[in-house]
Amino acid sequence: MDLLTELTRANHDPAVIAKVRALMEQSARAKQVLAKNSATLAEKDFKIAALTLELAYYRRIKFGQKSESFSGEQRELFEETVNTDLSAIEAELVSPADIADGEAGKRKRSRAGRQPLPAELPRVEHRHEPESCQCAACGQGLVMIGEDTSEQLDVEPARFFVHRHIRPQYACRACETVIAAAVPPAIIDGGMAAPGLLAWVAVSKYTDHLPLYRIEQIGARQGVPLARSTLAEWIGKIGVALQPLSERLAELLKERPCLHADETPVRQLDPGEGKTRDAYLWAYRSNDLDEGPRIVVFDYQTGRAGAHARAFLSGWQGQLMIDDYAGYKAMFAAGITELACLAHVRRKFFDLHAANGSPIAAEALRRIGHLYAVEQQGREVAPTERFQLRQDQAKPLMADWHAWLLAAHKTVAVGSCTARAIDYALKRWPALLRYVDSGTLPIDNNPVENTIRPIAVGKKNWLFAGSERAGRRAAAIQTLLATAKLNGLEPLRWLSDTLEKLPTCPNSKIDSLLPFAQSTQS
Repeated sequence: MDLLTELTRANHDPAVIAKVRALMEQSARAKQVLAKNSATLAEKDFKIAALTLELAYYRRIKFGQKSESFSGEQRELFEETVNTDLSAIEAELVSPADIADGEAGKRKRSRAGRQPLPAELPRVEHRHEPESCQCAACGQGLVMIGEDTSEQLDVEPARFFVHRHIRPQYACRACETVIAAAVPPAIIDGGMAAPGLLAWVAVSKYTDHLPLYRIEQIGARQGVPLARSTLAEWIGKIGVALQPLSERLAELLKERPCLHADETPVRQLDPGEGKTRDAYLWAYRSNDLDEGPRIVVFDYQTGRAGAHARAFLSGWQGQLMIDDYAGYKAMFAAGITELACLAHVRRKFFDLHAANGSPIAAEALRRIGHLYAVEQQGREVAPTERFQLRQDQAKPLMADWHAWLLAAHKTVAVGSCTARAIDYALKRWPALLRYVDSGTLPIDNNPVENTIRPIAVGKKNWLFAGSERAGRRAAAIQTLLATAKLNGLEPLRWLSDTLEKLPTCPNSKIDSLLPFAQSTQS
């Protein structure tokens, strides 16, 4: 029997009974609220525990060794995804109360300090003054004692605008002659595209790897109609205009005593068969340790036969850094000196160690690491000093490693993975050893591989070349843009300036437009 029933039977004052009833209802509601809050709190605790566990997992796999099993591009995508997820989880762990109190911004960040923003970027200043210049505590006037300055990076997306060219016409009353300023020559006579727009389209397609339909969509979002057929026409005319510059770069490249070479497959549309077929983009790059600006030249060919490399390098004599592709071998009988890539040798042992933890592979990796440490030490010194450093340190290391490889080869089964990795190094030993007897020869082929990698990644966007002519046009434009990047030039700025100057530049001064002239003159 409850309390209200007892009070009613005892004939207590109705007002007392009503008050007791109200208190009991209030108590019941309080219990309901408490139960609901307890459930909510338990749910939040569960969510925090789950997010904390997930956060620990992402941190563990981010800094653990699992990422070593990925390729370079996979690792970058992996780390990008992990960093995005970490930020999202940390944001979810911040409670609304922390945000309201301003505590979220005070929490210590786990990442390293922010890099300063480039000094050459334009600054837009915003001054934030207090609402009142009088002290809220005593009413006296405030005196500035300093400033707290912070910077935020902002961006303005592609901004379309119009150049209006006005040419007044003047007439002579005496002889009725009419005079007006001449229309300056342009890459596309009478075209609506200014050099800056043409450069933006070319860089978007060949550096940022955006198909033309995406560029068309970017213009449409801002109310600018850029028909895909018009964009394609512009690209074709840009390619023709830039071809002499690309050919001149190839001439200058073949004046260098040492080159890197590599190739990557691309797909080419085969309309007759209704499918695509293999073509190849061959890359030739100057040696970073030689004097002069850096140059890379891309040569589009429909196959991977060594005849293409021989045709490009016809008449050239020097040292050629390559991988072990047999297509280059015929050139070494004609006077070209082969240089072997130590990074490819290392890759064989790295894959072996990753597969089964081979102690022989681990020892080979350790020895190769010492050789790269010597190169790191000599990176910024003069060639004569680098030569002496290699003679004093790298040459003895190579001799010891060679003796160790010969001894290790006797202890492994013929035809095993370990034997194949050792055979790969021993077979190329004379070509591997050549760099230590020079102060300028490279140790590996990584420079040209790093140059060709963005194209290998970008082709996943554009999928295939539409024709052999399109492939050669793309190779010429990519040659110029990639060389500009190698020499510290911003490709869009360089190309815009070049397209403006090119129509009036005589052939005798074409070198002034090459994508390293500005960097060497400054």
